[in-house]
Amino acid sequence: MPEPVSGALGYTIKLAQHALRLQVDDAIRPLGITAPQFAVLVAVDLDPGISNAALARAAFVTPQSMQGIVANLERDGFLRRSADPLHGRILRSELTRSGRSVLGKAHAAVAEIEKRMTRSLKGAEIEQLSMLLQRCIGNLLQP
Repeated sequence: MPEPVSGALGYTIKLAQHALRLQVDDAIRPLGITAPQFAVLVAVDLDPGISNAALARAAFVTPQSMQGIVANLERDGFLRRSADPLHGRILRSELTRSGRSVLGKAHAAVAEIEKRMTRSLKGAEIEQLSMLLQRCIGNLLQP
């Protein structure tokens, strides 16, 4: 892994994100899902019936890519889609029993990775890091 550029906070954050993503990919691959599929399962669990456009935003992919991700999750039996009762052209997604099962296993795997990632930090440091990153995100989202 490349060394962070001295003082380049954005690069250091990207290195951390990349290292985390590699670990998550390795941990959930045996469950038959990818990181974007995991993000979709989480989003559907939190908001059953969520639209594909909202799923794409939650998983950081394009709406076109989301079509394939959702189709694969449906094909694999993790997701069920049905027509919205008010807007028949809109398909709403919900987890199947298999989807809930794989999501639980994936959550456990990711929790272990996050525990390992923060093992040298105290609880207050983890909270502070999260708060500081949230503030940075807020700063970037402001005009």
